[in-house]
Amino acid sequence: MESFIIEGGHALQGEITPQGAKNEALQVICASLLTQDEVRICNIPDILDVNNLIQLLCDIGVKVTKHSRNEYSFKAEQLNLEYLKSDEFVRKCASLRGSVLMIGPLLGRFGNATIAEPGGDKIGRRRLDTHFLGFKNLGANFVYDEKRNVYNIQAKKLKATYMLLDEASVTGTANVIMAAVLAEGTTTIYNAACEPYIQQLCHLLNAMGANISGIASNLITIVGVKELHGATHQILPDMIEVGSFIGMAAIVGNGIRIKNVALRHLGIIPDVYKRLGVKIKVEGDDLVIPQQKHYVIESFIDGTIMTFADAPWPGLTPDLLSVLLVVATQAKGSVLIHQKMFESRLFFVDKLIDMGAQIILCDPHRAVVIGHDRNLQLRAGRMTSPDIRAGIALLIAALSAKGTSRIANIAQIDRGYEDIEKRLNALGAHITRVDD
Repeated sequence: MESFIIEGGHALQGEITPQGAKNEALQVICASLLTQDEVRICNIPDILDVNNLIQLLCDIGVKVTKHSRNEYSFKAEQLNLEYLKSDEFVRKCASLRGSVLMIGPLLGRFGNATIAEPGGDKIGRRRLDTHFLGFKNLGANFVYDEKRNVYNIQAKKLKATYMLLDEASVTGTANVIMAAVLAEGTTTIYNAACEPYIQQLCHLLNAMGANISGIASNLITIVGVKELHGATHQILPDMIEVGSFIGMAAIVGNGIRIKNVALRHLGIIPDVYKRLGVKIKVEGDDLVIPQQKHYVIESFIDGTIMTFADAPWPGLTPDLLSVLLVVATQAKGSVLIHQKMFESRLFFVDKLIDMGAQIILCDPHRAVVIGHDRNLQLRAGRMTSPDIRAGIALLIAALSAKGTSRIANIAQIDRGYEDIEKRLNALGAHITRVDD
């Protein structure tokens, strides 16, 4: 296991470019399973979760060609369908959250898939009901293997239908869309997630020969086709990383330019930071965050305390609440952070309280932050990264703290952020990776 040693108190300055979007990469890589032709994908982030998924595709027989660090081709011409039923495959899927996105393509193309409970962040209950109900609506049958603790999903031929998703699940929507593109007839999905990464998946599938309309809305219509062909796809910049860099620039920046952010796909993120008092200048497709001695949290129009709560797109993504919480510790004013989706995601605030932050953890879903207005610098500490987003939030806190901090279990950060210490050290951070 590796750790980061962070010497806090150094201002960051310069330019940084966001990596390709992790969540989009997981979806579009799995979409390559829907055709025997080659699918070429550019701007793939070189991070642990994506690399593990690529290796899993290699294991099942996908021919993977690496053209450069961030560009691959996938050709799922001859898959080892027997391996998909093996205990080894199930074990690997259980350690990788992104593996759940293989189910829809495998079910749609081959009529068969096996699923174990997937791994990933330990941030609370992450149910798969939306996926299962969607597949059932398309005519799939589920057989539970109690001995192996897996579900075998089968369908001779998926039949298109109308469905109302029980929640606007991003991975659930992606999975159902990928299953439905080869189904017989017209499928209508209402209450679909409509994040930019779902939009990107639909654009790729249409480029492969699918017939999907309603893209960017919560009502998706899919006319099934007999087969798909190859295509080339460019992954968007990661909006969560862009949001993380905005927060980092606000709390420890001395003028940072975030380049090529795909501004129109950031949604509400810049506006949320502006409500925290963070100044953001838009220059073309770049964001410039100037150095600020003070940033003041706004109140609502009626004078009540500002509240940030996660919501389906175009609402605020839950993946940024951890970073917003850290940034608020050095603002002037107070804010309520309401994490509705996951009941364990706010537990990392205990470490921030140990560092001197004034935070009241009301319950597993809500925390009130009373900003220091930089009058009290956070103290260095020893901590462990519980998940990707809490990990980057703790790293930002350590960069702003007085003294030297240590963050263990940084494999969680590596799952979502490419070469993070090298890129931040280039801006003036002092971060060292060590073996425990």
